[in-house]
Amino acid sequence: MLKIMHAGGRLRELLLLITVGLVPVISGLLVMIVQLEMKLAENATVSVQEAVFSVDQALNRLHEAAQRALPLADKPCESVKSTLQEQVVSRSMLRSLTLVRGDEAYCSSTSDSLEYLTAFTLSGQQVDLSYGQPDQRRKLLVNFYLQGNGSGVIVTAYASQLRSELDAFQDGLTLLLEFGDRYIWSKGDSRDPQRPSQSEFLASALSAKYGYRVNGGYAEGYTAQEIHQSILQILPSLILVGIVTGSIVYLGLYRARSGRRDRAANAV
Repeated sequence: MLKIMHAGGRLRELLLLITVGLVPVISGLLVMIVQLEMKLAENATVSVQEAVFSVDQALNRLHEAAQRALPLADKPCESVKSTLQEQVVSRSMLRSLTLVRGDEAYCSSTSDSLEYLTAFTLSGQQVDLSYGQPDQRRKLLVNFYLQGNGSGVIVTAYASQLRSELDAFQDGLTLLLEFGDRYIWSKGDSRDPQRPSQSEFLASALSAKYGYRVNGGYAEGYTAQEIHQSILQILPSLILVGIVTGSIVYLGLYRARSGRRDRAANAV
């Protein structure tokens, strides 16, 4: 009977040591997961705001190019076309400049369809993503319209300028830039058959100046992958802490047990 009681006491001590050793491991993992999720959520929120700022800066450069060409608007095309072409050449981000009289595009630095660009001026939009003219190679473009007093300028640039702004965020976050029903992201655009996954920690920010929206989120499974990698990094340290904690408790139990034996021996 005494042997059974002794064995039961040892088993309880073993279970206690295991429990004490696992507490810092489990609690450490839980804290790590919570902190990681908070970090990802905060990064998504901050990144979409920073992306709006960066894209606004890129569109500001298009605005500056439009302002530079605006004094040429309403002048005869033959007298200003060469100047438009020079302004395009001087800024690598530009594809073309087009002058507008009333709501009608009448002079372009390239051979772009004026009817096509007139349709943009009538849309009421200041900025849009364009797939280009149907009769040409469909390359994603950005059209920017600056309206003056009865005249205006359309600046057309390659959308790669905006994509490069999104590429600056190399932290696993998928950023998507939306202009109405069209969008662009670092690896594609709205012509792709499927939108990129942004299901985890989705955040959004709207440009007050130009009206576009930036959505940012992590692809499905990204959080689990990050947790797995973090566990591999932190688990050895947590196990060591658990072993040390269990050892300290074991020494305490051993001393208490020795003290009881000594008192029992002295009593005899």
